[in-house]
Amino acid sequence: MSCRSITGVVEVELSADEARRLQLRAQGFLGARRKGGVPALLQRLGAVQLDTISVLARSHELVSYARLGPVRRRAIEAAYWGNAEAFEYWAHAASILPMDDWPLFGFRRRAYLRRGWRWHKVPEGVCDEIRARLKADGPLTTRELGGAKAGADWWQWSDHKIGIEWLLDIGEVVCVERVGWRRVYDLAERAVPAELLAQDPDDDACLTALVTRAGRALGVATRADLADYYRLRQDQVDSVINGTGLVPVTVAGWSRAWADPEALADPPRGRHATTLLSPFDSLVWDRARTSRVFGFDHRLEAYVPKAKRVHGYFAMPLLSGGRLIGRVDPAREGRTLIARQVSLEPWATSTPSRTETAATALAKALWQAATWVDCNNIHVDRTDLPPALLDTALKTTTPT
Repeated sequence: MSCRSITGVVEVELSADEARRLQLRAQGFLGARRKGGVPALLQRLGAVQLDTISVLARSHELVSYARLGPVRRRAIEAAYWGNAEAFEYWAHAASILPMDDWPLFGFRRRAYLRRGWRWHKVPEGVCDEIRARLKADGPLTTRELGGAKAGADWWQWSDHKIGIEWLLDIGEVVCVERVGWRRVYDLAERAVPAELLAQDPDDDACLTALVTRAGRALGVATRADLADYYRLRQDQVDSVINGTGLVPVTVAGWSRAWADPEALADPPRGRHATTLLSPFDSLVWDRARTSRVFGFDHRLEAYVPKAKRVHGYFAMPLLSGGRLIGRVDPAREGRTLIARQVSLEPWATSTPSRTETAATALAKALWQAATWVDCNNIHVDRTDLPPALLDTALKTTTPT
């Protein structure tokens, strides 16, 4: 890290490696694992993306596991639902957010309300019916309200599904729990603390706070990175960036960037995590940022025809030594964790010593994941590692 003066203004200069380490620490992958468990992790990240796909575990569970180790899955669920500490809303995508941030998404709720609809036109009278049912009967699923779909496709939602999702969009209801991955809805006036419901910051205040949070969660970021974190527009970032307290920096090979001043004040140090990442993890959910920061081009292939997949259905990036060194497409059969395909980056196997290091990292990540999901055996179907080397690594490596 160095500084230069431009017309009397001192600007911090970062190497690409320094920026990468700042992001790793901000995201919880460099240095000592922090205290506070899942609730503290959610506060630091600001958002944990949800997804319907479940391989080994659901994505929001994998996010906690990757940073905290073998945290109990019931503890993850308890931290996200059934309390007044978190809520589910639209951020980077459908996400779990700290309840304290409820007022900050007022700008989005108001935007939906001004538009008058989101995915579907809202049938007349259905919202009044839903409000009355929730008030009288308490938290309900869409099925209990009258059914989720009128047909097989997502756009064929039932009137009650359209109505309840609209009320979620505009903040009149909250998802208080997931049961069998179905949302359980309740009135916001019951689920959100009154002191938060009473707050009504204007759009600029909301955006300023969210861009500040994005900068803190990333450590250092371009304008596009800051916008993507909560799916803002770049012009919205521009309109508030001067009020965030984020520090303009120059990063080698990047466009204009900003950094969290607290991150700059304390250079990253400590041990790097070795782990498998959900493709929806906030370290890698922005594919352009992942390519720029890690030189790693990743694509979710779950919706790619099987014959056209390169790395597998749910290929999970393998993080080790502060680098993304490859991918693992996992599965589970009984108490055996299956790596259906292991694909390592060419540079990670370019020399014998690097190949051995990669094999050890892979074995460690696989055993850690296996132990967490209660597997006692590992089988690798396909890999570009020498079989004898991988076999030795799996036999001699234990999860830590």
